Amino acid sequence: MSTESTAGIDENGSDRQLPLGASAAAGRSGAVVDHPSRSDGFVRGAAGLIGGPLGDHAVALDRPAGRESRFWTAARIVLALVCLTLALHWVQKSPCQDGAWQNNVQYTRMCYTDVLALYYAEGLNEGKVPYADHPVEYPVLTGYFMGALGLPVHALGVDNPGINQGQWFYNLNALVLSALAVATVAVILSLRRRRPWDAALFALSPALVLTATVNWDLLAVGLAAFGLWAWARTRLDLAGVLLAGLAGVLLGLGGAAKMWPLFILGPILVLALRAGRILHAVVSVGAAALTVVVVNLPVAIPYPESWGRFFDLNTTRPIDWGTLWYIGRYLDGRISPSAPGDLGPFEWLNVHISALNWLSYLLFGLACAGVAALALLAPRRPRLAQLAFLVVAAFLIFSKVWSQQFVLWLLPLAVLARPRWGAFLAWQVAEVCYFAAFYGELLGAATTRPVFPEGVFVLAASLRLITVAVLCGFVIRDILRPERDAVRDTYADDPDGGVLDGAEDAPWYQRWRHRPAAVDRPAEPVTA
Repeated sequence: MSTESTAGIDENGSDRQLPLGASAAAGRSGAVVDHPSRSDGFVRGAAGLIGGPLGDHAVALDRPAGRESRFWTAARIVLALVCLTLALHWVQKSPCQDGAWQNNVQYTRMCYTDVLALYYAEGLNEGKVPYADHPVEYPVLTGYFMGALGLPVHALGVDNPGINQGQWFYNLNALVLSALAVATVAVILSLRRRRPWDAALFALSPALVLTATVNWDLLAVGLAAFGLWAWARTRLDLAGVLLAGLAGVLLGLGGAAKMWPLFILGPILVLALRAGRILHAVVSVGAAALTVVVVNLPVAIPYPESWGRFFDLNTTRPIDWGTLWYIGRYLDGRISPSAPGDLGPFEWLNVHISALNWLSYLLFGLACAGVAALALLAPRRPRLAQLAFLVVAAFLIFSKVWSQQFVLWLLPLAVLARPRWGAFLAWQVAEVCYFAAFYGELLGAATTRPVFPEGVFVLAASLRLITVAVLCGFVIRDILRPERDAVRDTYADDPDGGVLDGAEDAPWYQRWRHRPAAVDRPAEPVTA
């Protein structure tokens, strides 16, 4: 039986084919906005508590994307929601803003933030220039960001000794990082104009409420989102090649802030290879590499020791809390107790850090190879966000460090890869449980009186790992069975793919798979 489809007009004005009977069927004048209460099984079930899904006659809400006549459109509602979420985060962190952390208030109120702590630890309160006067434990763009906001605050404090410099520094960072979070939501809305409610997954994320300004991760998140937006705009002309370069620059800047945005380049390269669009991918990868070099050189050449501190710390760091390896250490003595003086396998790795590093790199490399194989063997070319999510998730799963705020790395990719509310919320519940258990562990370490048994923290860490792995499983299933992909219920192919969107597989790939040429999108309607 053939897949019926009906014509629609995408956000760039070009004709595309949309599946008939999907959650956002095409209207006569454009693509109708997807409504989760109709298309998402979890939301549809939960909607019964408030009267059921959106009705068939709710025409005011069921207009083509971009043609709503109301002020409170879906996009504006979502943007307002993320602002509310960030305001709640600011309130949640408010007990720690004055820096007077007495009686472990930063743990009992769960309001600790590196942003405030490192203002003093990195010497910014004394006017020290990052890297030049004090080594910084982060990649250089994060160090630049710290200095760009911290040094003016210090200068202001010198002239106004009555102000609380740490509080001013935190609030200035919170304002800029919140703006980047709002911009990330705006990018998701731009990439999903027919599915604006997908962005509500990010906007209402409990993890965003709890971790938005724990560190500077939103800087990399915002840059990576802009990079994906630029790639999504690439086309088969000179302007498209330039946009591919811009995407590489933005991803390179993100990688110079936190390394993970560079991982997105791998999926771009593999998908471009399958589609025969290798020029754009090479331009992006080259631009990213050049950007990383240009951003690092001003520090690496004059201050090599300060520049290398980030790499030294990551090389010598033992197993950190909440990781796969930490769970293994806990289980070492419970599944197969060792004789006195003997080390279990995970404890042995914690002592032999070089072996731990190589094993972590090897497992991540194998995972990346598996994702590449999936991209080439899948019956239909996967979407970029799907592969990007899998790669970044694999890095976190096998890394020896998985800080509480690293959840922010996965948030936009999860929304773009699999916008289904049920599994997403289960993952978020696990992240909230881990957040609470983590602060209990911190308080116990600070007071030498355990708040709860160690097994509780290990259980919370295990739930976080399991829910991320389950999300990966769902994404892999959607790749192998693209008819179950929620995004392809609404879009013909890959709205994030740019030059890859709707492209045929390359001739070499067709020969390799021994199949005739086929455009990578649903078939034309068949009439009786």
